[in-house]
Amino acid sequence: MFNDKTTPSAGWTGVCLLFMLTAFAAPASAQIDRVEPPFWWAGMKHSELQVMVHGERVAELAPTLDCAGVRLAAATRLASPNYLFLTLRLAADLQPGECTITFRRADGTSYRHAYAFKERRPGSAERQGFTAADVLYLITPDRFANGDPSNDVVAGMREGIDRSEPYGRHGGDLQGVIDHLDYIADMGFTQVWFNPVLENDQPAASYHGYSTTDYYRVDPRFGSNDLYRELSRLARQRGLGLIMDLIPNHIGDEHWWMDDRPSPDWINHGTFVQTSHVRRPLHDPHAAPGEVGDFADGWFVETMPDLNQRQPQLATYLIQNAIWWVEFADLSGIRVDTWSYADKDFLSHWTRRLMAEYPNFNIVGEEWIETPAVIAYWQRGQQRRDGYRSDLPSLMDFPLNRALARALNEDESRTTGIVGLYRSLANDFLYPDPGNLLVFADNHDMSRIFTQVDEDEDLFRLAMVFVLTTRGIPQIFYGTEILMSNKGTGSHGVIRSDFPGGWPGDAANGFTGEGLSAAAVEAQRFLRNLLRWRRGAPAVTGGSLTHYAPRNGVYVYFRTAPSQRLMVAINKNEASISLDLERFRPLLGDADSAVDPLTGTDQSLAGTLELPARGFLVLEF
Repeated sequence: MFNDKTTPSAGWTGVCLLFMLTAFAAPASAQIDRVEPPFWWAGMKHSELQVMVHGERVAELAPTLDCAGVRLAAATRLASPNYLFLTLRLAADLQPGECTITFRRADGTSYRHAYAFKERRPGSAERQGFTAADVLYLITPDRFANGDPSNDVVAGMREGIDRSEPYGRHGGDLQGVIDHLDYIADMGFTQVWFNPVLENDQPAASYHGYSTTDYYRVDPRFGSNDLYRELSRLARQRGLGLIMDLIPNHIGDEHWWMDDRPSPDWINHGTFVQTSHVRRPLHDPHAAPGEVGDFADGWFVETMPDLNQRQPQLATYLIQNAIWWVEFADLSGIRVDTWSYADKDFLSHWTRRLMAEYPNFNIVGEEWIETPAVIAYWQRGQQRRDGYRSDLPSLMDFPLNRALARALNEDESRTTGIVGLYRSLANDFLYPDPGNLLVFADNHDMSRIFTQVDEDEDLFRLAMVFVLTTRGIPQIFYGTEILMSNKGTGSHGVIRSDFPGGWPGDAANGFTGEGLSAAAVEAQRFLRNLLRWRRGAPAVTGGSLTHYAPRNGVYVYFRTAPSQRLMVAINKNEASISLDLERFRPLLGDADSAVDPLTGTDQSLAGTLELPARGFLVLEF
């Protein structure tokens, strides 16, 4: 059974070698079945490593260590007799190789365990995280492409495949993504963010990945740890980075910890207590006692036990797990689910440790709130009245996301419509680094943008132009490029529908264009051209933003870099508009002509500029 505690947790063939336990008249009353992290690396910045050992009555064993450059500093025992937490001190000059950990009982019998310290790839610590030069392609792996039907059903796992069920598993996997990396790169994306791929051995709705049941194992229905690492390598060959979705706040209720908790305080409340979902007490100077705990310590849902990150061994476990995946899978970023639901002091320590190991890395937190001040509170560099320190570089810009939806759907007036974009961006004075916020029209938790604009193709194009030319790091949800929609329902299972062409026998194929509607083909062509152009536009990927307050349904802004100047004009009106350019002369300077880089056509900048109805112009001058 794949979730059985006697199964090695890392889930790939080679790691089994790490569990060679040689018995010297081994006692029947004690055994080791998990060692996590399963291995580590020499040359890491942090000089201390916690190794969690799990097995029946392992707390009775006395560990000793024989290894050059590694010292056993402590062995910690908690309430459960089945855990032993080893604290190892690592010398700065530790060399790659194996260490022998010997576990002895009082009667002299013992186990030996070979623990490996691997060699890091050159430049690992200096890896570059995702930036505003990138565009993220968000994929729900179960719904993208089924590249390996043999893993659709895995013996011993709780949920099989049912493609007719919106909340069931549909069979998409890592091999399916590998098979279509060329498509992703050809479209012009530069980073791939997956919804979680770690084991979710839950009885239902396990496809989404947000109920982790093993932190060190890729779900076998997606593939293996080795395949995940291979996907990362193949992606890098195509200029694509890999971003991992991690959840330090909660686990699935079928996680093996739930059968054997290391300590009574491992899980908040011990049993289900619903979170209030009211995050404002975290920042409210008038908050009543207990309000913070009602939010941060409650369970997200009954099947997602809330982890107590104040428990020191658990906190260290979660920090090391994130670092392990960055190093093992050669990640370029991490997206953290339900950011503020975890203990805030732990979050400070978690980000500080990761950014110390990888100073150029990027981490984006999900704080789903429309209040810019709350988003800004969490970003690195913010000066806070409570003295809190955060090293989180990036957050998802939910205020701008919601402003975009309203701007496209509201009637135009002095206070409604496209002016909402201007007003949202005017709040950037609150953020330490607004250019490092994640900008998006939709994602896996909300209606698709084509649905949000009532399947209006003009408004869809305006949304895409704005997301890909404003400040920040753009993210596009898979299928957006072919107008995938969830019209008539808010079901998340439908929002995360299968990408057409990812399964044999599909009536249409989004990868080749076969069977798509004319509108979908045109949308894909449009987005591909926009993405490819953006990749080589320094004013967008790293330039400053200057915007003018919208007038009469027209929003104009400029992106400026030393080597490039761009003007973007968005007209939301039902009719074309002749835009008087005199107002924009301070930024246009003495330029009398410009080029539309998306069409290659010349535009005169003398006097007025003709803007198409419900359309836009991007001009380089």
